[in-house]
Amino acid sequence: MKLNFVLAEAALELVPRELSHAPAVSSDAKRRGIETSHILLDRSFHHSAMARLRDSEKRGRPDLVHEALLSVTGTPLYLDGFVKIFVHTGQDVVLELTEKTRIPKSYFRFRGLIEKLLAGGSGEGLVRAYPSGVKNLVQKTIHSDNVVGLSVQGETIRLEELAAEIVTARNPCVMVGGFPHGHFSKETLEVMDRLVRINDRPLEAHVVVARMMYEIEKAGENQSLKGVGAGLGTVRSSSRSR
Repeated sequence: MKLNFVLAEAALELVPRELSHAPAVSSDAKRRGIETSHILLDRSFHHSAMARLRDSEKRGRPDLVHEALLSVTGTPLYLDGFVKIFVHTGQDVVLELTEKTRIPKSYFRFRGLIEKLLAGGSGEGLVRAYPSGVKNLVQKTIHSDNVVGLSVQGETIRLEELAAEIVTARNPCVMVGGFPHGHFSKETLEVMDRLVRINDRPLEAHVVVARMMYEIEKAGENQSLKGVGAGLGTVRSSSRSR
């Protein structure tokens, strides 16, 4: 049993063609010695050029994606092999991490890996990239029976209660927004069975992820102690006994 974790509509993309000649982009590419079409859009460097972009407030934050992934891949639940990670970008590209992959802790190494991958290169066996909308990802790749999205627009629920529900699902999927501002698109909302909020204020993705993983681990351990056989807890318990 695995928890499918999706960082949805992630602010992760190469510089779009319409910004390739912008001064901020050109100077960044020149400094790094690579083509403008092969660098990640990053608001830290390209802020002045991004004002003309559609949905600019949701784009250009690869650092946010990096932080969120580190918050997942460093957890015992992930290291034990019970979390499958997908990054769905706002441009409908999916990055699928190989089981137990540890992404580079250095942002600059992470940036280089993703740039190479999105430009059509190899993910060094760690990450696979392919075009896919969020509906196709959930229905044809993950086949989840319980898709939960986390958003301030959702119904309020205690995180402990949500975690207890997740560990009893047969193929759960949790979706967290991989963008700095705004809300899930209509297309993403349509694939969710439930939209919930775990706090009254907006929280950064890496904070949501870290808290969620911890509560799921605790809920799984509680389930195994109760002898419930369908959830993540039983799998973790049997894993430890080997």
